[in-house]
Order: sequence, then structure tokens, then C-alpha cells
Amino acid sequence: MSKLGWFIAGAALGAVTLIQMRDNPKAQQAVDDVKAAARDFTSAVTSGYQEREAEIQKASKSKK
Repeated sequence: MSKLGWFIAGAALGAVTLIQMRDNPKAQQAVDDVKAAARDFTSAVTSGYQEREAEIQKASKSKK
């Protein structure tokens, strides 16, 4: 399939998905749940990264 064909197929699938979400409150709730889970995951990763960064900085300062 050509690139244009894949583009058209993707656009059509996106349009059908939007229509389903608009007409189905359960689908919208599922999307909202996924977004909330993604935000929670991102927050946990960021927190862990910052905690580890602080540990590394503290360890490098104590070696000097």
C-alpha cells in the first residue's frame, strides 16, 4: 500500500474513533482513565528521576 493509502486509512480510522468517542460516554471515560494513568506514570517517573538525581549529587559532593 502506498504512503497516501496509509495516510487515508489512518485519517478514516481517526474519524471513526472520534465519532465513537463523541457518541459513547463509556469510550470517553476510558480515554480519560488512560490519560489519568499516563499522568500518574509520568509523575512517578519524574519524581523517581529527581530523587535519584539528588542522591547522585549528594554522593558526588561527599566524595570531594
